[in-house]
Amino acid sequence: MMVFSEHNVSYENGSKTIHYLAAGPKLGPLLIFCHGWPAIGKTWRPQLESFASLGFRVIAPDMPGYGKSTSNKVYSDYSQEKIVPGLLALLADTGRKNAVWVAHDWGSGCLWSLAATHPEVCRGVVNLAVPYRLIELGLEELMKYINREKHPESEFPYGQWSYQVFYEQNFEKATAWFDSNPEGALRAFYVKGSATNLEKPARTANVVKDGGWMGGAPKPPPKDAIPAGASTLDSLPEEDVKEFEDAMKKTGFFGGDAYYMNHKANRKWVLENSVNGGVLEMPVLFIEAKYDAVCDTYGSNATDPMKELCKNLSYASLDAGHWVQLEKPEETNALIARWLLENLPSYWPGAWSNPIAQYKK
Repeated sequence: MMVFSEHNVSYENGSKTIHYLAAGPKLGPLLIFCHGWPAIGKTWRPQLESFASLGFRVIAPDMPGYGKSTSNKVYSDYSQEKIVPGLLALLADTGRKNAVWVAHDWGSGCLWSLAATHPEVCRGVVNLAVPYRLIELGLEELMKYINREKHPESEFPYGQWSYQVFYEQNFEKATAWFDSNPEGALRAFYVKGSATNLEKPARTANVVKDGGWMGGAPKPPPKDAIPAGASTLDSLPEEDVKEFEDAMKKTGFFGGDAYYMNHKANRKWVLENSVNGGVLEMPVLFIEAKYDAVCDTYGSNATDPMKELCKNLSYASLDAGHWVQLEKPEETNALIARWLLENLPSYWPGAWSNPIAQYKK
């Protein structure tokens, strides 16, 4: 099992810290992996080990609010206006001017914000499950792309995004629910996808009506209630899962949940600060999680803005649920590797302008 070096970078006049893992040759082409809700940098292990072994320098931060990074109980700390400077500080700490960035879930929202406002730091962009110009533009934007055949407005007024409305209406209750049993919550949410998700309403569509998660249950199910083999966390070593659980106990879910409390501020900031009208010229890879019932891209037109605004877009789809990088790690890695070779061949280790070692036949 690969051992990662650990680093900290301070920003915002030294008041905040981002903790990150690193592996691979120090002179290797840089890949930065940004996780979403809820996670820590180490949940990228299958990708970090794979690409470090190929000769890339890989970086995976604990995003703000998670793990060993600063986790203040201030809603605005988790706005895109505050997150993006942290990502820029992270990049600066590596000594590089740009990188290929890879992200998932809320990490994708943050990466899309970064690419739109600071395209010069993105040699390339890979996003999993969450397409461009969606979550970073707030709940208002998400609501436009609800599949109303699956979520009739009369029955599901907020569609699959009901849980995000619940955060805004009952943040303390929602967060306390997760904090009451972090291990059970993680197991309950890190589940594999199913083709049945293509037809039935998302389990997040009734959260407001039920007054809470999972039918309004008073707390998450016990950790052992999830059947063996059903969790995507099984792709990680037991010690990584334990570290993840302990990290969520330490910080609680406030920081992670607070990403959902900045919809209007995010929309305003991203739209006002986007370069070139939000058009992205760098190579972009989007990996769709076909069985993702919440970030439903297979059964909706949610990818239309991305297809219009990303001028060098590659699109792939995997038969997996939301946690595609853990459910199908080998396939995810293969897609990223092929995309790098085809779209950024000079960025591949050995072909790079700053090679790890001189190679001659």
